[in-house]
Amino acid sequence: MIYPARITARRTEAAGIYTFTMRFLDNDVRRAYSFKSGQFNMLYAFGVGEVPISIVSDPADSENLEHTIRIAGRVTGVMAGWKVGDVVGIRGPFGNGWPVEQACGRDVVIITGGLGCAPVVGLINYIFRRRDQYGDLHILHGVKTPNDLLYRERFDEWRRAPRTRVYLTTDKPDKSWHYKIGVVTELFDELTAPPSSIVMMCGPEVMMRFAARTLRHKGINEEAIYLSMERRMECAVGLCGHCQYREHFVCKDGPVFSYRTVRELFGTSNL
Repeated sequence: MIYPARITARRTEAAGIYTFTMRFLDNDVRRAYSFKSGQFNMLYAFGVGEVPISIVSDPADSENLEHTIRIAGRVTGVMAGWKVGDVVGIRGPFGNGWPVEQACGRDVVIITGGLGCAPVVGLINYIFRRRDQYGDLHILHGVKTPNDLLYRERFDEWRRAPRTRVYLTTDKPDKSWHYKIGVVTELFDELTAPPSSIVMMCGPEVMMRFAARTLRHKGINEEAIYLSMERRMECAVGLCGHCQYREHFVCKDGPVFSYRTVRELFGTSNL
């Protein structure tokens, strides 16, 4: 069922990327709604269609939902025109979440690449709001160009936090870039996290494939590596088949998978 929600805030993250805060109109829906870090909603533009968007707000505040949207198609193109006060539709939440309970008491390594870092922003914020429950936090992020670096202020804020290390790299630096140069896996030479750490990553599949292999060589157990897949989802309940991944459906079996579950499927098309 699609529930109407009103947009209460809009923030521009970068050109063509916006974060919207939404609140359900129905009081009963607000009270009943709950989600886990890493899940997603289907956001509906009335009369146009719907798209799956990660929830980037904190599960402790389910009444005010945040979604970061990158304008990349017909439906999101309409969403670019959303403004405060508009009423939109929400269906969800769907999928599973990050293993935040399993990570308690351990060092956490978060790896992301490209423009698809929204799913881990909510995760990072989740950990910071419960900082005493986790060990050291390592954030590794790779982009093609410095202009692709979203959430600049947040990365600076995270870097200043205690027991937190931020590692940044780009393929094509300019004069403003003061960090590492190269692909994200080259940051692993600087990574000081112990083998007992838990790893959560999101980004292009080729990046995650090479990152997981490199981490395994560094002694990280494959059962401690988790990936958020971003294959195209349309129905969110495993019926349409658009996100089928052999025997798995990203929308209902994911989007978060353990590396052990999907390691043999990397590099294949939807089957």
